[in-house]
Amino acid sequence: MIDFISKLQKENISFIKDEPMNKHTSFKIGGNAQVFVIPNDYDQLRQSLAFAKETKTPVFILGNGSNILVSDNGINGAVISTEKLSAIITEDRKITAFAGAKLSALCIAAKDNSLTGLEFAYGIPGTVGGAVYMNAGAYGGEMKDVIQSVTYLSGNGELITANADELDLSYRHSRFCDKDDVIISAEFSLERGDKTQIDALMKDILQRRVDKQPLNYPSAGSTFKRPEGYFAGALIESSGLKGVSVGGAMVSEKHAGFVINTGDATANDIFELVDHIKKKVLEDHGVSLECEIKFIGEK
Repeated sequence: MIDFISKLQKENISFIKDEPMNKHTSFKIGGNAQVFVIPNDYDQLRQSLAFAKETKTPVFILGNGSNILVSDNGINGAVISTEKLSAIITEDRKITAFAGAKLSALCIAAKDNSLTGLEFAYGIPGTVGGAVYMNAGAYGGEMKDVIQSVTYLSGNGELITANADELDLSYRHSRFCDKDDVIISAEFSLERGDKTQIDALMKDILQRRVDKQPLNYPSAGSTFKRPEGYFAGALIESSGLKGVSVGGAMVSEKHAGFVINTGDATANDIFELVDHIKKKVLEDHGVSLECEIKFIGEK
């Protein structure tokens, strides 16, 4: 780690030692990252990844921290934030967005240019990189419907642009889930639309989120993937688990598909509650729930 830090310092790449991850996740939970790296641009990101490889430093790439749970024991190694890689470029019916761009900003850019197709993503609290990584979706739409290509750094440092049909995009999955590639940017192909109608649909979708989801509590969004033929929230509710808690973690009383942090939850509280939910649903319904949340760090 000393060698890694030394290389960062030499190239004037910003970093923070022992950074609390509860400041960088939507769950507001997590121990410290040994080193939290904040590259200013693509070149610094590429350098940081190369330094990590040279020094055998474990790396986790962080977007908006909205679909992860970080261990109470923190992260051994480096967390590299994409927060400053957030440019969005519009050209005709195409938008190129870098990995750290907020999905909400991408949706607004599309609306401002009278481009339709991304309305479903408005209100998803993530970044473009995270949304591509997990093929995020909601309200009948998925990222795979609008992605034209993705540019990424391969594990050996090669910059590659791949078309959508090369990305193995499926329900809450992409090829990046199984590789150590790092998403740099994505190009989206959209259709011309009426700005007023696009704006109205975005507002409607956002209001539906506010009405149905416990947005006033920290969470990581939907806790479980949708089991084939079922809805996770309905299964959890029918098992009588609404309002059930472990420490500061609770199954939302507003929407049973969300495990929330009521204020002082630990990662261990979340782990225990998730395990309880999975066991109870399997016992009651014979359905195995699979977590949508990615668990990060030292257990």
